[in-house]
Amino acid sequence: MSGWTAKRFWKEASVCPVEGGYAVQLDGRSVKTPAKAALVLPTEAMAAAIAAEWDAQEEKVNPATMPVTRSANAAIDKVATQFAEVAALIAEYGGTDLLCYRAEAPEDLVTRQAAVWDPLLDWAEAELGVRLEVTAGVLPRAQSEAALMRLHALVSEVDPFRMAALHDLVGITGSLVLGLAVARGRIGAGEAWVLSRIDEDWQAEQWGEDEEASATAAVKREALEHAGRFWALCAT
Repeated sequence: MSGWTAKRFWKEASVCPVEGGYAVQLDGRSVKTPAKAALVLPTEAMAAAIAAEWDAQEEKVNPATMPVTRSANAAIDKVATQFAEVAALIAEYGGTDLLCYRAEAPEDLVTRQAAVWDPLLDWAEAELGVRLEVTAGVLPRAQSEAALMRLHALVSEVDPFRMAALHDLVGITGSLVLGLAVARGRIGAGEAWVLSRIDEDWQAEQWGEDEEASATAAVKREALEHAGRFWALCAT
């Protein structure tokens, strides 16, 4: 949708129940995805959010202001058509999960990481049946085959819409555990962002913030919080 500059041609966007879910209609005509597939949404709340995005468009359509529409399009056109590949890509983060790689020094950072990351790894063991091993430094630490298989199974359980959200929850944080924690209501997307930025925030405290890095981080945080909202819309 990035190159699309169509002008608004409709008066009203509405939600209509259809087989398999809900459609968004523009003056009675159902919206399709960029790949021309039917835009059938799993929940009325998601359809309503997309209809609101279309209604908010003015003279020209601006896809940048339509995040729910973009995520739904991705779920249908990309995730659903490459489901196994996307599931494998997300599950791979379990082998290099951010929460498992700790600083060796200074002590303040080591303590801070343990205080906020250990409870999430304990939660993963208790609630997900997965125990990931922790290491200090950047050298890879192989996780057990059983843990990796379990994580792959958990990721593969979700539908394409939830997987589109999970893809960003995991990819932006660098942690499959954080992504699953948001998905299962253990933490919110905002908290996941803070937990994923322990190292960066510590560095900023020591040396000050970099304006360019801060601007990039703000964009990523917005995308992460949208992924959390999109996941919630899948079940509303």
